[in-house]
Amino acid sequence: MASTSDIRKGLCIKYNHDIYKIIEFLHVKPGKGPAFVRTKLKSVTSGKVVDNTFSAGHKIEDVRVETRSYQFLYNDGETYHFMNTDDYTQIALQKDALDASDLLKESEVVTIIFNAEDNNPLSVEMPTSVVLEVTHTEPGVKGNTATNATKPATVETGATINVPLFINEGDRIKIDTEKAAYLERAKE
Repeated sequence: MASTSDIRKGLCIKYNHDIYKIIEFLHVKPGKGPAFVRTKLKSVTSGKVVDNTFSAGHKIEDVRVETRSYQFLYNDGETYHFMNTDDYTQIALQKDALDASDLLKESEVVTIIFNAEDNNPLSVEMPTSVVLEVTHTEPGVKGNTATNATKPATVETGATINVPLFINEGDRIKIDTEKAAYLERAKE
C-alpha cells in the first residue's frame, strides 16, 4: 500500500476495479483546508482518461511492475508488433496501449511496462525524444519572424508537428514525445 505522497508520473495503481497509470499529478496545499492531490489517470485496459482528486494521506494500492526494452518492428492497422531486445520474443499490442503511436518509427527502442503478477503488458513508454525527418512542409515566408512563427510539417511517420519557419523538407528534427512538440534541429 502506498499513499498520496508516493504518487509520481508513470505509477500504476488499482482504482475502481481497474489498473490506471498516472499521467499527470499536482500536489495542492490551499491556504484554507486540507491538502490534496489532483491526478489524471489513464486506464491501461481501455485507454480511457479520468480526472481524480485524492485527499492527502489517502491510501492507494500500487501495482508492482517490471520494465523491459522492446524494439518496434511494424504495425498492421491497430496492432503494433514489438521484439524483446534480450531474448528476441515478439509481442503484439493494440494502438491504445501507446501514448504517441504517430511518432513511433520502425526499429525505435521503447520500454514496455508489465504487471509483475500476471506478466501482462500494461503500457508502452516512448523515449523522451525522437529524431524524425521532415517529409513535407511549405516554404517559410521571408520577413515573417517578428514573433515566434511556426508552420505545420509532416514527418516520416505521418505525424504533423508545428516547426519554426527555417525548417525545410529533408531536415531531421528532434521531437518531444510527451507534448508532440518540436525541440530542435537534429545534430548529425
